[in-house]
Amino acid sequence: MAEFKANISDPKDGNSYSVAIVGHHANSLIGKKIGDQIDGIFVGLPGYKLKITGGSDKDGFPMRKDIPGPKRMRVLISKGLGFNPEMGGERRRKTMRGNAVSPDIFQVNLRVVNYGAKAIKDLVKKEEKKES
Repeated sequence: MAEFKANISDPKDGNSYSVAIVGHHANSLIGKKIGDQIDGIFVGLPGYKLKITGGSDKDGFPMRKDIPGPKRMRVLISKGLGFNPEMGGERRRKTMRGNAVSPDIFQVNLRVVNYGAKAIKDLVKKEEKKES
């Protein structure tokens, strides 16, 4: 069964919230692509619409919108996501993950598109830090 960590960013107030997605809600995200809109009920935000903006897999490789499918590939890039060139014209081969959400994805980045009736901070539970 799939399990994801969702980072939800709110462009209205500039805050981001972290939510765990487990069970059948996580299974409903499998197959969605970067740029797709999902209902907020999957992450515990009824009435909200969220857009998938990216993510990373269990080994930390980022998802890239222009790579089709869920597979991992080594692509030659000159700029953009996952690479900052130090000199002009520099290119590098980097490992990236495709644009589809799969069970190998660990983190999914989401952005709020349409707001619901309640505020996000009221719906999302704050995680308390455990003292050791």
